[in-house]
This record gives sequence, C-alpha cells and structure tokens, in this order.
Amino acid sequence: MRIDLHTHSTASDGTDTPAELVRNAAAAGLDVVALTDHDTVGGYAEAAAALDGTALTLVTGAELSCRTDGGISMHMLAYLFDPAEPQLYDARELVRDGRVPRARGMVAKLQALGVPVTWEMVQRIAGDGSVGRPHIATAMVELGVVPTVSDAFTSEWLANDGRVYVEKQEFDPFEAVRLVKAAGGVTVFAHPGAHKRGETVPDEVIAELGAAGLDGLEVDHVDHDPATRARLRALTQELGLLATGSSDYHGSRKTVALGECVTDPEVYARIAARATGAVPISAV
Repeated sequence: MRIDLHTHSTASDGTDTPAELVRNAAAAGLDVVALTDHDTVGGYAEAAAALDGTALTLVTGAELSCRTDGGISMHMLAYLFDPAEPQLYDARELVRDGRVPRARGMVAKLQALGVPVTWEMVQRIAGDGSVGRPHIATAMVELGVVPTVSDAFTSEWLANDGRVYVEKQEFDPFEAVRLVKAAGGVTVFAHPGAHKRGETVPDEVIAELGAAGLDGLEVDHVDHDPATRARLRALTQELGLLATGSSDYHGSRKTVALGECVTDPEVYARIAARATGAVPISAV
C-alpha cells in the first residue's frame, strides 16, 4: 500500500481542487490519501464525492496552526476527528477568521516596501480557500518580485522572521492535542525538523506533547534530510510515538509530488484503529 497522509487543496493553499486532488492521487498510484487543509475540512465533501471510479481510500483531516509558549510556530496534523464536534469546530473557525486580517497586514507591509501586491490579487489567487502566505507569495511571483513561491519565504519577505511577517491566531499545541482527542481524532506533529522554515520545537517539548497525548511525528518529509529523519525516528521510538511519512503536496505551488514520502501501512492501521471520531472512506 502507498499511503500519503498530508496533502492540500484549494480549500486552503493547494492548487488542485479537492476533486482534482483525489483523481491525481489515484493516478499517482496511491491507495490512501489524507486531505489536510489548513484549519479546515471544507474540501472534504467534494473529495469524498470524487472517489467514485477510484480504488482510493480518503482520510479526513486538517493541519492546525499552533504556537508554543516559547513563540515557536508549529503545525499539528489531525486525523479522523468528528468535524462537527463543537469545541474543535469553534477553535478552527477562530483561527480561520484571523487569517484575513493577518494577510491584509502582510499586504500592507509589502506595499510600504514598494511591492505593488494588492488585496484583490491575493483574494483572486486564494479563491474560496483559507487565505495564507502561499497566496501572497504567488502574487509576488506574478509580479516578478521573486522567482518562486519558496523564494518568498525568506527573512527578506514572508518567513517567520521576515520583514513583512504578521502573527496570527493559533492553537496552543497542547490544547490542539486535547481538542482533537476529545473529538475522537489522532494527532501527528507535522515536519517537526524543518529547520529552513524557522526555529523548531525542542525535543523536551515534543516529549511533553507525547505525555499529553500526541500520537506521532511526521518523520519522512521532503524538508527533513537523512540525519534529521534518523534523529526523529529514534525520538519516536524513545517516546513511543508513531512515525509517519507524507508529501505535504500543494499541487503546482510546490515541486513536491504526491506520494513522494509515504506512511508504513502498519502505522496507518494504528492511526485508523485509534480514531473514534470518523472512519476512512472509499467508493461504494
């Protein structure tokens, strides 16, 4: 089985619609795919409807925006939770509602630096998705300010220490674990060793999250070099956590292919067995 548990659609900052994502995942030879848009399950119904004619299994999920007490930004993958559970739903909506004023603030900072990005451009690029930095970065590419989306995520521009960065409403990671668990879901810390994205969470905090109920770490990820993967895999063994692998696919916005990193079938089975909020689905 080929299992990819981290993908994005136009419901957040990917370029494939949810239906296109499902069709592309099937064409890529995947057996299981999780749709994990940022702080939303808005694309899930469309993705589920697109399963007909495929042999694909779909996992509902979301990638929750979190920040530690020490101010370190991190992302928490949540799988197979009840999307209607009111406490987690309200918390996701609070985070999503904060995305628009944050993005407007970054556009204003860019304009102050002489970059002619407009809010209308960003809205057009984001469409119905949850607006975020990749949409602003895409506008910068369109204007020729940077050659690629990745080049916008530097200290000069949109990185966490960048000149135009604006903080956003985010989950406390311990609260995220608690809320997802209460909604019957499973939690995996996304790309925990991605140093190029900014400061990473110390191992001792990961250990505390594990004690609080965190289920796993995303070990195999394109932003992790072999040494980082080996260190994280050892950490999962030390802490009794699951080790997953995923592409973090965003369509044409990034060069990563579906299934570039995958999760071991035994680990996926353990995730599905732990979940009580929802079940994976496939075409009837």
